[in-house]
Amino acid sequence: MRKFSDKKSVATILRRVLKSAMALAVGAGLSLAIPAQAEVRIDITRGTVKALPIAVTHFHGLVGPEIDVGRNIAGVVSADLERSGLFRPLDKRAFIQTAASLRVRPRFSDWRVINAQALVQGNVKLQQDGRLRVEFRLWDVFSEAQMTGLAYFTEPSNWRRVAHIISDAIYKRVTGESGYFDTRIVFVAESGPLKRRIKRLAIMDQDGANHRYLTDGSNLVLTPRFSPTLQEITYLSYFNDEPRVYLFDIESGRQELLGGFRGMTFAPRFAADGKSVLMSFAKRGNSDVWRMDLSTRTATQLTRHSAIDTSPSPSPDGKQIAFNSDRGGSPQLYVMDHNGSNVRRISFARGRYSTPVWSPRGDLIAFTKQTGGKFHIGVMRPDGSGERILTESFLDEAPSWAPNGRIIMFFRQTPTDTKGKGGTTRLYSIDLTGHNLREVITPGDASDPAWSPLIP
Repeated sequence: MRKFSDKKSVATILRRVLKSAMALAVGAGLSLAIPAQAEVRIDITRGTVKALPIAVTHFHGLVGPEIDVGRNIAGVVSADLERSGLFRPLDKRAFIQTAASLRVRPRFSDWRVINAQALVQGNVKLQQDGRLRVEFRLWDVFSEAQMTGLAYFTEPSNWRRVAHIISDAIYKRVTGESGYFDTRIVFVAESGPLKRRIKRLAIMDQDGANHRYLTDGSNLVLTPRFSPTLQEITYLSYFNDEPRVYLFDIESGRQELLGGFRGMTFAPRFAADGKSVLMSFAKRGNSDVWRMDLSTRTATQLTRHSAIDTSPSPSPDGKQIAFNSDRGGSPQLYVMDHNGSNVRRISFARGRYSTPVWSPRGDLIAFTKQTGGKFHIGVMRPDGSGERILTESFLDEAPSWAPNGRIIMFFRQTPTDTKGKGGTTRLYSIDLTGHNLREVITPGDASDPAWSPLIP
């Protein structure tokens, strides 16, 4: 069986298993999604959520390789859930029941005494054909009922991917919302002196694992974006001072030049159907929003105004486009229909607005705001109502949504001191309540993050 970390066939099978909530047939008679009474739930729409105490045990294995993989899977699942801010994994040193005895049935009194409200257990076994079989169960400790359970067959090297899929299943079962752990982040990795920065395209799992560079740094790269339909990245690179747009296939590593676009003032962003891109072109000193068909390379002008129109971002249904314009005297946010008609301003508070990005759910638009000498990441509804500021710092910029529309990633830069020290640039994430601000660890400076869809 091929590795599903870089092959579509097995990855698709695993995702289908997760989406349909159907376990593979196993000798242990694994049950699925048995309804629990008064089951554990987390309402993630509230302003402040108390983290749910959850016990994540080592996934039981009988021999050395199985034991190691079982411990590793449990560690990744625990870290995923903790990083969400919604779960509080309990210290394994407090566990009373062993992972081996859990294979029969949990002794729920042992878990209640350490205040666990949910319990995750699992088993790992190497098959005769060399594949790895991983199963897990999620239990509601107080109702003593199984909430969900799944099993997977894959190659041993793919254990980390399985761990993320298990985390997604737990997150969805407890919160009712789709998870975001089985995803990737593409970003611009920065190094070198501040005035002579080397910028390379890099990619990693959402937890920082499997980091690798996609470009060698010989040319400046900016603003990578994921395709909404495929595991592809489009990004902007300058060659001989001319902006060029490239398409990078993550599965094959193949890179394709889409074209040179002289006069482009903002990197392209895929339309909702993935068949065209939106971008901003400058002609005769004026920038407008354009749409380019990727099959015919035909460009259609969408805005016609003497002001600077830039940063287009499509709604998930493709019917509307958010963009940034100074036609009102200062940079503000606007929304128009997909063909450029019915333009209306949506931001009216004090400050300068930029980089609008539509949520995958379609209910919110994230943005960068500059006011009071600070930069902020905020959100508002598509009609401009309900504006909320989530962050504040010397420089916060370039919001990107998790595929479930509940988490935003951005980059934050610190100021330099009088000796030129400082000025670090790092990635951060925050949830829609404005809580759970977390640094996303990268090997060095990083900017312009883009969050992938769930891996198919």
